Amino acid sequence: MSNEITPFESIRRTNLAGNEFWSSRDFAKVLGYADYRNFQSVIESARTACFNSGQRVEDHFVEVTDMIGIGKGGQRAVQTVMMSRYACYLVIQNADPAKAIVAQGQTYFALQTRRQELSDEEVEEQRRLAIRSDLRTHNTQLADAAKYAGVIEPLDYAIFQNHGYMGLYGGLGAQDIHARKGLKKGEQILDHMGSTELAANLFRATQAEDKLRREKITGKVKANQAHREVGAKVRQTIKELGGTMPEELPTVESIKKLESKARKALKGKKKP
Repeated sequence: MSNEITPFESIRRTNLAGNEFWSSRDFAKVLGYADYRNFQSVIESARTACFNSGQRVEDHFVEVTDMIGIGKGGQRAVQTVMMSRYACYLVIQNADPAKAIVAQGQTYFALQTRRQELSDEEVEEQRRLAIRSDLRTHNTQLADAAKYAGVIEPLDYAIFQNHGYMGLYGGLGAQDIHARKGLKKGEQILDHMGSTELAANLFRATQAEDKLRREKITGKVKANQAHREVGAKVRQTIKELGGTMPEELPTVESIKKLESKARKALKGKKKP
């Protein structure tokens, strides 16, 4: 199904940031809903499906006031929902299946959404690999700063790290996070974090290292306290920005699989 022949591409809009979206009123017309009020129940069902799928509804359904023509050059304000491609996919799944255009839309958005998912998955994989690599480097630097502050023994460093986690995860320590993620014995929590959660931990690590060095903190107790304070500050920032708390973010497959795939791809490129 090419972009030239589908009516759904013809009503696709793009905002100033280059993001695509669809107007619910345009969508209703294409699907043959003469009365927009009948289409609103379809949107509500799609919202529910979006919420049940674990997605943020506000990321895909945005209510705005739009202007429509009423004849003789006049206009009036109406409530409209600006929908993402994924939102359109959910809407089309909840629309009247008796309409031929709905069947066409279901095929189109199913294919397009899957293509977008594959693209998004690839981007997420690259982000995870990059941030995890940075985090390894900065964890080494953090360990060096902690050692300089007096955190020398392995057990003491584990306690020091735990304080950072407790600050960032609202009191949850490494073992608590491990259990919450449903990980098996021997699996590392950092290996099962998505890019957003990894980024929060990278920020915690870099800022904790900077604080230890900048304030010339010495003593295990003070170092632990500083690390927990930094973690708590990062958590507060996430909250103020309206983000998801790290302990609420989903567990993902081990990054070791992605690293293995990346190594194989690199070897493949090197072969003549």
